[in-house]
Amino acid sequence: MAPIYKIAVIQLYPKPLAIEANHAKAVSYIRGAASQDCHLAVLPEYHLTNWLPDDPKFASLCAQYQTYLDAYCVLAAELNICIVPGTIVEKHGSSLLNIATFISNDGTILGQYQKKNLWHPERPHLTSSLHDPHVAFDTPLGKVGMLICWDLAFPEAFRQLIAGGAKMIIIPTFWNLSDCTPAGLAHNPLSEKLFLESTLVARTFENTCMVVFANTGGPRGKATKGAYAGLSQVAVPFKGALGKMGEEEGMSLVEVDMQILEDAEENYKVREDLGKEGWHYDYSLTRTAKGEGKSKL
Repeated sequence: MAPIYKIAVIQLYPKPLAIEANHAKAVSYIRGAASQDCHLAVLPEYHLTNWLPDDPKFASLCAQYQTYLDAYCVLAAELNICIVPGTIVEKHGSSLLNIATFISNDGTILGQYQKKNLWHPERPHLTSSLHDPHVAFDTPLGKVGMLICWDLAFPEAFRQLIAGGAKMIIIPTFWNLSDCTPAGLAHNPLSEKLFLESTLVARTFENTCMVVFANTGGPRGKATKGAYAGLSQVAVPFKGALGKMGEEEGMSLVEVDMQILEDAEENYKVREDLGKEGWHYDYSLTRTAKGEGKSKL
């Protein structure tokens, strides 16, 4: 029989640069999840600092990353729960790396992922993982892959993880309704909500996988309409979004029978096709010195 996992998606509101208070709140939510026998707790992107890269305090707070990463490892072992502490920006020399970490229930770090597809305002500040491959890794919850926020817009990232055996894709996110140009907002003020709701479930069908999506939310009772997208959820084929939240801070607990992924694969046979030798979408893209693209089939 396929296992059944209980997952806590924590839609935290990170107070700007309040690293200790944000950590304390995150720990409180994780303890609450563990008390309800959850196997995994997932926090959002930038959950310790919020995103304020131009503030001189931001980089100095990011230099403290090891303190908080170690604290989450100790917490995971204490509570016997797997934790993905959203993303923690790490300062290495002059570089800032946005990294998601999977911590096992015994406190061991099993996998890390550095954000590859940086959102436009991030590019002057963060260092991308560039051509490093997307790698799936073994966990107590099976084979897992991790992406971060804007990565979810790229089907290629999912395909590489699925080809590596991942069945659960965890995506810490900092995605607001205001992440859109004035022209886009004029077309639809809720266009980013539409983007997320359209894309997340689609990815589960086209990859016969589960997506654990943990976004930021607004302060409880004070979420500003038009700012916080929220929508944290666990998405699966056939059923769609499970435990989907609104825009306010909080936590959603979702129980998933992993058999649903086997049933989806039996129906759609996506992994089977990807695993075939000579599969017709198996190609690499090379670039000439002049930057011209050339597809090699």
